[in-house]
Amino acid sequence: MKILLLTPDLPYPSESGAALRNMGIIRGLRAAGNEVSLLSFRSSPAEQPGGTLADTCAAVQTVPLPTRGRAQRLSTLLTSSRADLESRLASADYARALRRRLGAESFDIVQFSGIELGGYLNLILAKKGGAKVVYDALNAEADLQRVIARVDAGQVKRLPAALYSSAQARRLARFEAAVCRSVDAVIAVSSEDRDLLQHYDGAPITVMPNGVEAADYRPPTGIARSTRHIVFSGKMDYRPNVDAAEWLCKTVLPRVWEEEPAARLSIVGRNPAPRLSALAQDPRVTLTGWVESVLPYLHDAALFVVPLRMGSGTRLKILQAMAAGCAVLSTSIGAAGLNSEARDALSIADDADDFARAAVALLRDDERRHKLGAQALAAVGKHYDWRALMPALLRVYESLTGE
Repeated sequence: MKILLLTPDLPYPSESGAALRNMGIIRGLRAAGNEVSLLSFRSSPAEQPGGTLADTCAAVQTVPLPTRGRAQRLSTLLTSSRADLESRLASADYARALRRRLGAESFDIVQFSGIELGGYLNLILAKKGGAKVVYDALNAEADLQRVIARVDAGQVKRLPAALYSSAQARRLARFEAAVCRSVDAVIAVSSEDRDLLQHYDGAPITVMPNGVEAADYRPPTGIARSTRHIVFSGKMDYRPNVDAAEWLCKTVLPRVWEEEPAARLSIVGRNPAPRLSALAQDPRVTLTGWVESVLPYLHDAALFVVPLRMGSGTRLKILQAMAAGCAVLSTSIGAAGLNSEARDALSIADDADDFARAAVALLRDDERRHKLGAQALAAVGKHYDWRALMPALLRVYESLTGE
């Protein structure tokens, strides 16, 4: 089959959850004998598709990432009924490139990654020819905004943000419904997201969780981890990750330090939100910013934490940590979407006291951490390696095209 994949950022180097997922999909499709063409945004002129993408895809085309300031976003809120995500990736360059690609070549499948690219759906439907259209829903976006609004509403200084997210949730529900009803198939990353998206009575929904190339994360033989190093990773300008980092540092860690004063935290990820810089004023907290690879941190960690209080889907950060053999402590939201075998390989706690107690207990129990890490590594290899996940997507394509 010939597939055109539309992505919000370059899948390689993989620096976001969407990029990691899309690179796994590209490799899986290629391994199954399919031809993949890619149309993506790039964040800077220096960010160009490297040899890995060129070697894997039949064609790769990029256009500059559009910029929308706060004033433009506020204008959208006040002067239209559109959700912010409908316009976030609006680009005349991307539209022209997409129109030319669809006009010049016939595809069996056109798949777009994330709700932001739903803004191009009318163009896709008008120019797709005989192609079937697949929406890869990275989140149940309307519900995600509802959860963000609820969490923010609990802090007086975050009330304006809560009101904004509440308004966005209503608008996104309309947009998300229109997208789900206009495509031929929807891919959800968890059963929880599938259940939320099914309320729109749209196209058939198939669950294909996020995954990893498990072998890429496997820890070296005889690895010696630090005994008090806690790690949290992610794209650190993403609202759920920002909230998680603040909650961890301001509410959870002071309770941990009462029992384990030598514990230290690394917050690993690109583009830290400006307000996170205050967290690193404590010498026990390191805010790394962009790193070439998260692997050294995962392989050194005594404990990997996922203190998320909002979000949807299956967290790639948790799969990376599990594949690296880390002992993982997560909230229930952070572990959402995982099957029972994977959840059994985690320690789960939700309120600050329980999370702190669980962290202290794990830092003091080498045997328990080792056991959890071994369980986690086995569960990821069995259920969340891309070789185990890709058949679900291939079956969707086959049902749409008859091939």
